[in-house]
Formats: sequence, C-alpha cells, structure tokens
Amino acid sequence: MRQRKLGQSDITVSEICLGSMTWGTQNDYTEASAQINFASERGVNFIDTAELYPTIPLSAETQGDTEAIIGRYMKEKNCRDKFIIATKIGGPGIAHLRSGEKITPTSITKALEGSLKRLQTDYVDLYQLHWPNRGHYHFRKNWNYEPKVCGGCENDNETLEILAALDHHIKAGNIRAIGLSNETAWGTATFLRLAESHGLPRMVSIQNEYSLLCRWFDLDLAELAVNENIGLLSYSPLATGILSGKYLNSAVPKGSRASIKPGLDGRLTQFTDPPVQAYLDIAAQHRLRPEQMALAFCLQRPFIGSVIIGATSLEQLDIALGSSEIKLTKGILDDIQKVYRHYPAPL
Repeated sequence: MRQRKLGQSDITVSEICLGSMTWGTQNDYTEASAQINFASERGVNFIDTAELYPTIPLSAETQGDTEAIIGRYMKEKNCRDKFIIATKIGGPGIAHLRSGEKITPTSITKALEGSLKRLQTDYVDLYQLHWPNRGHYHFRKNWNYEPKVCGGCENDNETLEILAALDHHIKAGNIRAIGLSNETAWGTATFLRLAESHGLPRMVSIQNEYSLLCRWFDLDLAELAVNENIGLLSYSPLATGILSGKYLNSAVPKGSRASIKPGLDGRLTQFTDPPVQAYLDIAAQHRLRPEQMALAFCLQRPFIGSVIIGATSLEQLDIALGSSEIKLTKGILDDIQKVYRHYPAPL
C-alpha cells in the first residue's frame, strides 16, 4: 500500500483510509474489529471517524459509538501506535450534538475531551472541523447555494478563535495536525491565510465528497489543494455504493445503506442511472470491477491525500482495497472523461 504525507505535517498515511461510520449500527464490534484487522494486514494505517458517528441511521442514542469501538479495539490490542486516527468535531445544526451549537473554543474543548475518552487515547493524529459554521454547498445543498458575505473582520475573528483553540490543544499534546471537511475554496483559503499571518497551525487536509459522480473538487479546490499542499481526503468515492450498480433500476438490496436511508441523502434520483450504467460499461469493456475502477480513478487524481472507503462486509473491503493495485490507462481515463462530459453533475 502506497503512503502519502498529509500536507506539511510529519504524518504519513496509507493512500486508502478505512472509514468507520457504519460501526455501531450496521456493523458491531466484532465485525468492525475484523475490518480493522483485514485492512491493517493489507497496509492500511489510517482510520477516519467522527464524534457524530455512526450515521446510518443518525441518532442521539448511538452518537459516539463508533469512536468507542475504535478505542476498545486499540485498548484490547494495545496498538495505538500502529494507526493514524482522524476524528472530527461536528458543526452547527445537529440537535443532539451540544444542542446544535456552532464550533467555538469551548465546544472544541468539550468535543475533543469526549473523543479522547471514547477513543481511549491521549491524542488524535488529525482533528477535523466536520463542516463550517457558516453556510456551504455540501450535503446536496449545491443546487440552492447562495454565497453570502461572511462579515469580514467578524468572520476572521471567529476563524482566529478556532485556530487559537486548536493551537492550544496541539501544544498540550492532544492533537498532532488539523484539517477541514465539507469546506469551500474560500473557506479553506481563509484558514490558510489567517494561520500564516498569525503564526497559527496550518490545515493539512480537507475531507470533501469526491467520486465519478461528484466532481466539484476538480476546479478551484483542486488548484488550491495542489498549490497549497492540502490533500483531499475523499469521502463517498463510490457515491455511497451507487457506483457499484446495485441500485440500478430502482433496486434497493436488503441491508444496503439505501434500505436504511431511502434516497441516500438525495443522491439516488432519476439522474443517476444513465452515468452509472455508462461507467459500468467502461469497466466491463476493460475487464475491471466497477468499484475498483471508480476508486482507482480517485487514487490517480493529483490532489488526493487519501481515499476513504467504507464497507459493511469483508468481501466489500477486499474489493475496495484491491483498487490500490490498479493503474488506469489513458484510454480508460479518456472513456471516463467522455461520460463525465455527458453527465457532469448527476448528484
């Protein structure tokens, strides 16, 4: 498994990251442990989680259970030093998460303390802001997104307070590096600008959705990521399983994510079948598994720090990990580009 450095940090991670948001609902401790064992044997050293997880379904009763599973595993195996652990503080809007409050120095301290306790560790390697306090276009909000003036100095002051709070925890040894998630180019640039001008910690990564069906990152954010050395941690690289083809023609397999979350948070619509079928045809033509082709595409993008995969079975995990051994030829990439031109924004 190839390794990549996270931004300007001293942290090196596997190019495939093991996602965990099904652990605690769709997967129990035994199944999650088996996934960690299997991924680790294949060279994965990077696990991503969040204080909000699991999310399938999202509930107050299970909030934090995913971190607790990871913490129990590391405690029982005495293997904390084997893994790079990334977690996140949730932003505003979730009622059962600190009453829906936004990210502040106080909420950072409270959230981080909770994560460290559940993870049974003194530090996290990468601490991320799950989504921004202000409005953004992620989670299918892109279709009605209207950028707003964020208050100039007022916004800078809030950002500086967040950076200063993160700096405090870095100096205390509770965080090694920091990252963003579900951010925009302007938001990311603001964090980088203020960090540099005030001698505060620099963001080393940005975790946004990216797949063959969701390529917003390819433009301004790609330019920013490459030039500022802030790698993308791409989540939902299979578009929550849509790119496997299992949801074609309105199919909803029993036990699948769509059977628990109908519509997959707005991803499953009448617009997804045509591009998915086109990508399946390309994979078949080149004798590739569609899941591996989709993941290999992400791995070959110049701005990728790591690709976050999720699985509910070892079979799915095995298929996903196999993508690291695939190199897409120019001919395959050209075929993919033709489909992209026909269906640029199906999600």
